[in-house]
Amino acid sequence: MTDRVRINLRDIITSDERLAAGHRLCAGCAEPTAVRQILHAIDNPVVLSTSTGCLEVSTTVYPFSAWNVPWIHSAFENSSTTITGAEAAFKALKRRGKIPEDKQITFIAFGGDGASYDIGFQFISGALERGHKFIYVCLNNEAYMNTGIQRSSATPLGASTTTTPAGKVVPGKTQWRKPFTRIMAAHEIPYVAQCSPHNYRDLMRKAKKAAAADGPAVLNVLVPCPRGWRHGGEDTMAIAELAVDSCYWPLYEVDNGKTTVTYKPREKKPVADWLRQQGRFRHLFRPAYESIVNEIQERVDKEWERLLAAEANETA
Repeated sequence: MTDRVRINLRDIITSDERLAAGHRLCAGCAEPTAVRQILHAIDNPVVLSTSTGCLEVSTTVYPFSAWNVPWIHSAFENSSTTITGAEAAFKALKRRGKIPEDKQITFIAFGGDGASYDIGFQFISGALERGHKFIYVCLNNEAYMNTGIQRSSATPLGASTTTTPAGKVVPGKTQWRKPFTRIMAAHEIPYVAQCSPHNYRDLMRKAKKAAAADGPAVLNVLVPCPRGWRHGGEDTMAIAELAVDSCYWPLYEVDNGKTTVTYKPREKKPVADWLRQQGRFRHLFRPAYESIVNEIQERVDKEWERLLAAEANETA
């Protein structure tokens, strides 16, 4: 169970920073918070690859780097392939006796939702199918934020983006988001989890379990984007928390096929409360588009009930 993995705050504040301050990510961006939490949770040395995206362009502005660990920039689509190549080389060097057999390194690939849900989807699937021991982390800000806030298949129904602008004819994005976490779990890999950086204990426990998994692991982390979501930078963690409390973004894990909901809100809040906090959904509260809010609530309720049923069926 997740709660058996302990998080010691003293260890966190005294350990070295693997992602240094001074990067150029936007004020209020949740990505560096999520990355630091994940890296603090992992005790082994790490080797990282990062797809093109907000995290990459903002932490490695030539000739500077915010990374204090071995780091590889890969193309938009193939950070998973790059890091699994490094993992395969590590195992080969062990077999040849050039690296001690007991040496441990955790290999991690980071990608945004554009690199994960869309452009790199087949590369991730292939890496999982081959059984490489690595962690894939999707930093999900629900659009192609780095290139101008274009919609991705992670973008929610009704969201206004530069390629799905809300107007008199179209109410923002007209499709529901892709169920990326469930698709990853369908690969029957050792560990998959959905996380949010506002709940650092939950995220860090899941990062530890992902690192300890005997094979591939995937973390899908919601990272609110003030620029693209149209909210104040000071509200980032409150908005992340509301996404979870409304069950728009449930926190759960699939550990060797067993589904566990790791947080259940005492009072499930209306999704409209979350939508109202973001300018990208402002148009949905006009009379012409009120039905979209109802549709979003119905879909969220359906997915929450499906998740609870999956947990109950595996517990029985």
